[in-house]
This record gives sequence, structure tokens and C-alpha cells, in this order.
Amino acid sequence: MPNKTYAKEWLRFAGRNLETARLLNEARHYEDIIGIELQQAIEKTLKSLLAHDDIKIPKEHDLLKLYFLLESQLELDEDEIVMLRQATNYYKDDRYPNPNYNLPPRDEIEKILKFTEGLFARVCKILGIDPAEVQR
Repeated sequence: MPNKTYAKEWLRFAGRNLETARLLNEARHYEDIIGIELQQAIEKTLKSLLAHDDIKIPKEHDLLKLYFLLESQLELDEDEIVMLRQATNYYKDDRYPNPNYNLPPRDEIEKILKFTEGLFARVCKILGIDPAEVQR
């Protein structure tokens, strides 16, 4: 039996991350912080599909691995899969500066932001949830 309440909880948190990313982007804030918020918004949006079906939520931050658990529910094209890979790279277990750490380019952040907004809307539609119910 679908668990819409649990899915909404995940979407509420995803919506907060998405709204934070929007606000930071409008303020032209640091791209790495925006990237983390976008990665988290995508992760939680994907996990809402698992929550809806009462599937145990894995402690996984790799967006591609999460997507492959959901292929029967959500179909993404090749460009969108590339964006999942890019957004996965925004999540860092170790956020300390190191020689391999670079800010994502602003144009990439804006592209991922648009993708994340679209993904959020698509998942809400799949689950029959009004986005206004889970945002703000």
C-alpha cells in the first residue's frame, strides 16, 4: 500500500534544499554550497519515491545508484543521467579544502538547478502530490 505521508516528508525536506539553492543562486552565493543543496534536493526527491512504496531508504548519496533503484518508476534521458553524475560530485564527505577541490561553474549550477526543479515537479506528479503541499 502506498505511503503518501512518508513520501511527503521526504519531499518537504527536498523542497527546503531546493528553495535554499534557489535563494543562494539568486544571491550569487558560492557555487559549492548551492551544489550541495542541489545534490541533497535530488537525493531526497528520489528517496521520496522509495518512501512512497515503503522501500527501505538506503544510506546512499550516489544519485545514479538511487536512480537505478527507481528506473521502473522514473525514466531519465542521457542528459539527465549526466546531470545526476555531476550533482553526485557536489556531495563531499570530506568538505575540507584539498588540491582536488574546485567550485562548479555557475552555468553548470544553473543547469542542474533547472533540472532539479523539473525533477521535483515530475516526482510530485508521479506521486499525485501537489508541490504546494510540500513547499514552504
